[in-house]
Amino acid sequence: MKTHKVTLIPGDGTGPEIVEAVKKVVAAAGVSIEWETVDAGADAMEKYGTPLPLQALESVRRNKVALKGPITTPVGTGFRSVNVALRKELDLYACLRPCKLYPGIKAPHDGVDLVVVRENTEDLYAGIEYAAGSPDAEALIAKHKGKIHPGAAISIKPISPSATQRIVKFAFDYALKHNRKKVTAVAKANIMKFTDGLFFEVARKVASRHPQIEYEERLVDNMCMQLVVKPRLYDVLVLPNLYGDIISDLCAGLVGGLGVAPGGNFGDDIALFEAVHGSAPKYKGMNKVNPIALVLSGVMMLEHFKETEAASRLENAVAAVLAEGKTLTYDLGGSASTLAVADAIIEKMQDCKIVDGR
Repeated sequence: MKTHKVTLIPGDGTGPEIVEAVKKVVAAAGVSIEWETVDAGADAMEKYGTPLPLQALESVRRNKVALKGPITTPVGTGFRSVNVALRKELDLYACLRPCKLYPGIKAPHDGVDLVVVRENTEDLYAGIEYAAGSPDAEALIAKHKGKIHPGAAISIKPISPSATQRIVKFAFDYALKHNRKKVTAVAKANIMKFTDGLFFEVARKVASRHPQIEYEERLVDNMCMQLVVKPRLYDVLVLPNLYGDIISDLCAGLVGGLGVAPGGNFGDDIALFEAVHGSAPKYKGMNKVNPIALVLSGVMMLEHFKETEAASRLENAVAAVLAEGKTLTYDLGGSASTLAVADAIIEKMQDCKIVDGR
C-alpha cells in the first residue's frame, strides 16, 4: 500500500475537531496517509507572531498536498486572511468548489450538480488597498476628482490576461476530464469594461480551442437570479475571484449549506483541500459542527491521489448517511455530534458499493 505524505493544518475555532473526524474516516477508507501537522491561524499568531509561519509554507511546498481545517479571519481589523495568503504564497490560482445535491438533503431544487471554478490570485482580493486619508488614497482622489468621494478608502482590481487564461483553461480541462458539457464564464463586463471585459475576451479565446464543450457568458447579477431559479441549466462556472467567492456560497445554499460544501485549491504542482465554511469559534470544543464538508474535501484529495476506489467508497458512505437522515448535525436538522457523524460514515463504508459518479 502506498503512503501519501500530506501537510495537515488543523486551523482554529472548530477546525481541529473537524480535522480529527476527517482523519478517522480517511483512515477507515483504507488509504495510508502520513500527516505532517503544522500551525496556522489565530493560535499560530499567539505562538509565532504571525498567522502563517514559514514552516507551514515550507511543509506544503515539500509535500505538494495539504488538508486544511477552517481558519478564523478577523473582520475589519487584525491580520489579513490566512486562506488568501496561502493561495497567493503557493500560487494556488484555481479554487474548485463542487456543489452537488445528495438525496436526503432538503433544498429548493432537485438534481443540482455544478462546479464553481474561481480565480484565486487577483481581482479585489489582490490586497491592493489604501486606507482612508492615506497619501496614496488622497492622491487617487485628487487625480480622479469628482469620481471618488472625499475621504474614501480605495481598493484596486487587477485582472490580467495570463491569470484569466490559466483559470479558464483549468475550467475547460476539468470539464473534459469529468465529462462536463458546458462552461459558463461569469463577470460584469457591461459596467467594468476593461477588467471584466478582458476576462470575457480571454475566456472566448480559450473556449475557441475547446469546441466540444459548450461555452456561454453571463453577467454576475443575472447569474445569481439564474442559479436561484433554474440551477440545473448550469454545469461548470468560471469566475474572477470576488464573484467566485460569492457565487460559491450561493451554490452551497442550493445543496444544503456550507456544511456540505467541499473545496480544493490548485496550482501547477500543489493542491490544498479545505471546507468552504469558516471556523465557527463560538462552537469551539462543543463537538457539534458538521464535518461533512471537510470529509468531501478529503474525497477530493483521494481523487487527486488517484485513490479512486477509496474516494468512491467514502463519498457513497457520506451519501448513505445523508439519505438515511438519522445521524445529522444541527445545520441539517439533526442533533448528532461531529464524531458521531464520522462514526456513521465509517459504519456505512463497510457495505457501500462503488458507483459511478461525477
